[in-house]
Amino acid sequence: MRVVVKIGGAALDDKELVRKCARAIVQLAEGNHHQVAVVHGGGAALTRTLLQLGKQSSFINGLRVTDAETRDIALMVLAGKVNKALVAELAAMGQSAIGMCGADGLSFRARKKKTECDLGYVGEICSADPRWMEAIWNAGGIPVISSLALGTDGQYYNVNADQTAAACAVACHAHALIFLTDVAGVKSADGSVIRWLQARQIDEMVRQAVVNGGMLPKLEACQEALRRGVGRVRILPASGADMLPDFYTCKLDCGTEVTAA
Repeated sequence: MRVVVKIGGAALDDKELVRKCARAIVQLAEGNHHQVAVVHGGGAALTRTLLQLGKQSSFINGLRVTDAETRDIALMVLAGKVNKALVAELAAMGQSAIGMCGADGLSFRARKKKTECDLGYVGEICSADPRWMEAIWNAGGIPVISSLALGTDGQYYNVNADQTAAACAVACHAHALIFLTDVAGVKSADGSVIRWLQARQIDEMVRQAVVNGGMLPKLEACQEALRRGVGRVRILPASGADMLPDFYTCKLDCGTEVTAA
């Protein structure tokens, strides 16, 4: 079985949580003999580095406004420090992993994301080629992918990691896409976690502003993955990552399962 795991949010800033996620991913890959790809964000680390360099961050509908300088810093932080830290954690668990960004091997191509407000070098995935992921799996490794991709104009684009994860899952015909994040799941208007959420309910929740901010691109990614054939999509708190190896066979009592119907 093929599984794409996306790690994001503040979970990447917590060394113990990252270690727990890495351990669960290795167990998923080795104990259950699954082919696992990891896609990661790193927005908190990027924001922190930008502040150290005197740059403020601004967001529109959960997407970072990215000028050329911010894009270059994103390459340094996301494809560099964050990516290699995850590779190191997996290596510490005895699992070989290959760190890459979406541009490597032209695995993912991007185009500039068109919105009402110009977001700068923010892209969306327009094509994906899974052959390099296949090569890493065939060699017994785990691909660890940061969410940057090359446009046909030769420019690097910062792509939302949730949307990269969905594109990755679709391209490799994944059976499941799992988001490990710093929230308990998708919450209803009264603040309770929704255990089962139908994809068709999402648009109405957005209209009513029940979900906003970083949850918007995440749920859009869920819809896209399900629409394009990914079998299961689940949002789990990173603190519950130890449940990951059993997610397909056991009933989980945390997070949100997003279903096609």
